[in-house]
Amino acid sequence: MHMIDHVSVAVRSLEKSIGFYEAALGALGYEKLVVRERTVGFGKRYAEIWLNLRETIAVSDGAHVCLRAKSAERVDAFYRAALANGGSDDGAPGEREHDGEGQAYYAAFVRDPEGNKLEAM
Repeated sequence: MHMIDHVSVAVRSLEKSIGFYEAALGALGYEKLVVRERTVGFGKRYAEIWLNLRETIAVSDGAHVCLRAKSAERVDAFYRAALANGGSDDGAPGEREHDGEGQAYYAAFVRDPEGNKLEAM
């Protein structure tokens, strides 16, 4: 059973953000499943990640959403797709230490066109 049903990300432009999310999330097996006037939902079986149009967004660090990938190759594909579609680098693919416990995991970090952070691990 999953603990989280969905995540919502505020964006100032659905038009700019849709292409980015289609490419980056597509590399992880997500698809655009729901399109409404002011919101778009992406998922594998149901909409788990929602983009919500907000004309004004307070200046902040934005959201941080971490998604599991099936392999390091999928993490790499996510990173390349994100950068090729308007995202920016926030941590190239590579090994990361997990919670200071000496365990490593493979991940990449990008920022979407709105400044929200996405991680694939």
